[in-house]
Amino acid sequence: MATSRRVSRVASTIKREVSQMLVGGGIKDDRVGAGLVSVTDVAVSGDLQHAKIFVSIYGSEEAKLETMAGLAAATKFVRRELGSRMRLRRTPEVMFFEDRSLERGSQTIDLLERIRSEREGREGDAAEGAESPDALS
Repeated sequence: MATSRRVSRVASTIKREVSQMLVGGGIKDDRVGAGLVSVTDVAVSGDLQHAKIFVSIYGSEEAKLETMAGLAAATKFVRRELGSRMRLRRTPEVMFFEDRSLERGSQTIDLLERIRSEREGREGDAAEGAESPDALS
């Protein structure tokens, strides 16, 4: 079992290396280029045998599906590349997952903005209603 410090260092190294593969054209599958891809997080198991790579994909839903299919097809290549770039006794198994946290965050912000505008609208209506009887007196 590796220490938590080592696990976090391995995770950050995997994140950096996979990001370089995506940007530098190391992954030559055309489907991966369908959407703008960025690595958001890497979770490595305590025994350094498994790595979950979370990617954020910008584009249409079709582009996201194509990109995930391309990344799934490239997992063996990515693992082999990581093995050659990193000095580990065993290279972790790589799995790609789509990270939708940015989308959920923007939806939450939109919802909060809508609630705030509705409240301001109600307060404005209540203030106008309060001023109307005074004007009649």
